[in-house]
Amino acid sequence: MNADFAFVDELVPGIRWDAKYATWDNFTGKPVDGYLANRIVGTRALCAALDEVRQKAGSRGFGLLLWDGYRPQRAVDCFVRWSQQPEDGRTKPRHYPHIDRSAMFELGYVAARSGHSRGSTVDLALYRLDTGELAAMGGGHDLMDSLSHHGATGIGYAEARNREFLRSLMEDCGFSPYESEWWHYTLRDEPYPDTYFDFPVG
Repeated sequence: MNADFAFVDELVPGIRWDAKYATWDNFTGKPVDGYLANRIVGTRALCAALDEVRQKAGSRGFGLLLWDGYRPQRAVDCFVRWSQQPEDGRTKPRHYPHIDRSAMFELGYVAARSGHSRGSTVDLALYRLDTGELAAMGGGHDLMDSLSHHGATGIGYAEARNREFLRSLMEDCGFSPYESEWWHYTLRDEPYPDTYFDFPVG
């Protein structure tokens, strides 16, 4: 691992994570190339900013649950190959109910050159510190649908408020949102804006 990278849980105390692409619980339906362990990796700059977010969220009774951080280029290449395979319907109802898998790239839900591979992008949600339950966000991770867009219609007041709260926290701590995915944020002053890494997570 590059010396400027670290396991996020080692630098951000109290963080929760579920590295979806290291599990069978993702849109490909199986663990993805390059994820050798269920851990989240990111640049040290990302970790420092996330710790600031964690503290601000904690003062309001919320914690952070991370789904992905650094993503090896080999994982992105795996996504490309998967998108070209015949539809089997296993993950479509949950992750891309209204589009073809081949359309994920042109619609911007998946990229052949992902900001995640630069190490300072994160997918995350909020959970309640008192109960441990995820905050209602109006759709889960990697729901490739207009319902996942910031400002989406069709979600409830509480879900919209939680999305806005997460966005305000992230923007206040130096992150930029991705308009098509409420869970996806990139550090504005990322240390490797032009480098796409491929070392495995693990």
